[in-house]
Amino acid sequence: MTLRSMSISTKIRKLHGPILIIGASGFIGANLLRALLSEREDVVGTFFSGDSWRLDGIPAANLNFLNLEDPVTVHSALAKVAPRTIFDCSSFGAYSFEQNFERIHATNYLSFIQLMEAVSGLELAAFVHAGSSSEYGLNAAGPTEDGRLLPNSHYAVSKAATSHAVAYYGKVRSVPVVNLRLYSVYGPYEDTSRLIPVLCEKSLHGELPQFARPEIARDFVHVDDVVHAFVDAATAMGPQLAGESINIGTGVQTSLGELADLARRTFDIDAIPEFDSAVGRAWDVDAWYADPSKALELLGWRARLSLENGLLTTRDWWRDFLTHAEFGKLTKKPQLRKEKNSISAVVACYRDEQAIPIMHERLVKAFNRARVDYEIIFVNDNSPDNSAEVIREITAQDPHVIGISHSRNFGSQSAFRSGMELASKEACVLLDGDLQDPPEIIEEFITKWREGADVVYGRRVKREMPAWLEACYRGFYRLLAAMSDVPIPKDAGDFSLLDRTVVHWMLQCREHDAFLRGLRAFVGFNQMGVDYVRPERMFGVSTNNWIRNIGWAKKAIFSFSRMPLHLLSAFGGLAFAGTSLLALVAIIVRIAAPDSVPKGITFLSLLIMFFGSATILGLGLLGEYIGKILEETKGRPAFIRKNIIVRGEVKQAQLHIAGEGNTLV
Repeated sequence: MTLRSMSISTKIRKLHGPILIIGASGFIGANLLRALLSEREDVVGTFFSGDSWRLDGIPAANLNFLNLEDPVTVHSALAKVAPRTIFDCSSFGAYSFEQNFERIHATNYLSFIQLMEAVSGLELAAFVHAGSSSEYGLNAAGPTEDGRLLPNSHYAVSKAATSHAVAYYGKVRSVPVVNLRLYSVYGPYEDTSRLIPVLCEKSLHGELPQFARPEIARDFVHVDDVVHAFVDAATAMGPQLAGESINIGTGVQTSLGELADLARRTFDIDAIPEFDSAVGRAWDVDAWYADPSKALELLGWRARLSLENGLLTTRDWWRDFLTHAEFGKLTKKPQLRKEKNSISAVVACYRDEQAIPIMHERLVKAFNRARVDYEIIFVNDNSPDNSAEVIREITAQDPHVIGISHSRNFGSQSAFRSGMELASKEACVLLDGDLQDPPEIIEEFITKWREGADVVYGRRVKREMPAWLEACYRGFYRLLAAMSDVPIPKDAGDFSLLDRTVVHWMLQCREHDAFLRGLRAFVGFNQMGVDYVRPERMFGVSTNNWIRNIGWAKKAIFSFSRMPLHLLSAFGGLAFAGTSLLALVAIIVRIAAPDSVPKGITFLSLLIMFFGSATILGLGLLGEYIGKILEETKGRPAFIRKNIIVRGEVKQAQLHIAGEGNTLV
């Protein structure tokens, strides 16, 4: 039996395993993952965002966290899975609302180069990359693969550059990689901001969506056929195929006018279609269809599902799926406004076993009330209680939750930074896990953020503690504000919302002994405060004591103030002036009135003790600053992750160490 005559099931079983699917939380990646898992178990899909509705029901053992812009997590995933076959379905910028050009190029091209370098030393059987017909740009009317690329958007440029990189790695470096230029793919799990899902959902109510100009033509190909193309490319991989780009489309152009008529007939809809030239993407062209002859020649692939049958199966799938899902929420498109609609909560946990489930429940309620996409990252800073198991159980129930376990206790500041490095949303909220930072305040944070604030911090106007102790805290914050080189808000702790831009710049500050609320003030941007009353710890007792509090005060002052050195210099100057004046007076007195000169050792002893104490104090202050310099020059990591907990599965973090290439884009 030849490869071309085999069934898709047989081809899937013949693929070289293990298999890694990068971008499995996306539309095509999720369909590919489900198809492969139906035939074999050695398949792992990666995801980045905490919002992965397409992966519901997938076993945790078949999922792995991966940030393509972090080389450490890339190498970690490759080392763990040891794949022989890789399907790369990662992409950003295909949707009209994805306009961050830096992220488009970083995700689609730069990350691909890093990935190629990482896999070039592996014994790969096949690497199949999801390209795009957008690479052709203005030359979109049935071009052959050798046709000229005229990209007309940042997305098209990034994908075209990647196709050239595929040719280099395949033809020159002998990496078994191929690029599939996908046309207008549709089917189950597609983003609900797209035309076909909207058409299917509207048809369930006997309606039609608003279309763009009726003469615009597209090449619609069902995702099942695209999955077959990926499998065919992997099974057919060889020297002839390596480095090639191949069109994956039906070769049939269907205008939007024809699509509207087909939908009316297929779904028995009486509504008259409406067309609007303002609808669509700025870079769309009128005729956009494939020449799939090369796919047939090299892969033996051709689209088998007609558009009419594809629409019927897709509409039936949506009808069933929407019995337990809300259509409007199944999209990456921000639902309230263009931006500022997703939050990562980073919760530092130490001896918070009882509080963690309550924190999770209250956070979910707060985010749902605010109607934002969210992820919750619990950072277990090597807590001696059962916090790790509690976090694991929560991640098994809620895919929005990720857990991190540290190799030892590094402190809350390192715990926050550890979570910030993995956060994927538009902003981070930092909270202590003891429930002293009320999650309900986050709604006010979000409001201020949407009004234009880049940083929204909680201001503790009242603490539920003895009055004398609260007075000490308030006094310290005022002393710090007076001494600090940057304006640090009074009575503001770590509880805050940070825009992703602020997070990025805070992560660029590489202090290992970090004082985050000071760094938050240092980076600047537009900052606003929200008043709240800080309650007592709900469970157990605080791990803070006077020694720890003094340590916090020293960290804050010596990290953000040179005032002690200035005071030391000023004291030295005054002491020198005073000593000179005293010497002059002593000389004058000895000449003018010798009998009035002080006698005995008391006066000398007091002077020696005074200046001796001042010298020791000065040496102590200098020692504090030198000690901080020593800590920074050691270059030790601020923390070490032991495990990543995802969907109830505890995974080894391997060498994912702080301070090595982790930045947010």
